[in-house]
Amino acid sequence: MSTDRDHEKYLAAKEAVKYVSNNQVVGLGTGSTAFFAIQEIGRLVSEGLSVRCVPTSNRTKELAESLHIPLVDINEVESIDVTIDGADEFTTQLRLIKGGGGALLREKIVASLTRRQIIIVDSTKKVDVLGRFPLPVEVVPFASQYVLRQLKQKNGVGKIRMADTQPYLTDQGNQIIDTDFGQIADPVKLSIALKSIEGVVGHGLFINLAHKVIMGVAASGSTITYE
Repeated sequence: MSTDRDHEKYLAAKEAVKYVSNNQVVGLGTGSTAFFAIQEIGRLVSEGLSVRCVPTSNRTKELAESLHIPLVDINEVESIDVTIDGADEFTTQLRLIKGGGGALLREKIVASLTRRQIIIVDSTKKVDVLGRFPLPVEVVPFASQYVLRQLKQKNGVGKIRMADTQPYLTDQGNQIIDTDFGQIADPVKLSIALKSIEGVVGHGLFINLAHKVIMGVAASGSTITYE
């Protein structure tokens, strides 16, 4: 591994994949940590593991296809047995901020269909209070300026995520507003408030969706599980 953080991601991914078994429907997360889990699932598939997987982004879909992991459209399944995904922040109450990789809407839909959502992280992602990482808010482009003003009224300083000189677009063609709310003392209240803004199609607060967080610890070469 090139860094301690990468090693921690790898350790967490290896532990999480132990919860994957034959004939399951498996959700595949998006981002640098989920990458390690997808690589490990690909190895197991090559050794005979039989699964059908639901990707949370086009990037994940392409990676899974390159590893010959069988994929299934989310509309063809009623539920997902286990999903392995990353997070930008988490608390020991299993509250998360996600969306740094730009796939928060699909990730939340997949999480909502999942019986066991396993989050894998390196040790830098653990916080006492959410809010150090800007909260991604996914919006339809038509409403972006309106939503920015609404976020400001809720004490959020928002900035449209850019890709070079153009706004970054999600796989659904939406924009993301990265929003600084400072420390989020009541994420449940903020989640409800964000849902009330017209034009918001999703946000990165994941409340009551994670069943387990597995954190890699490079110093000990092991993992810590929160549940």
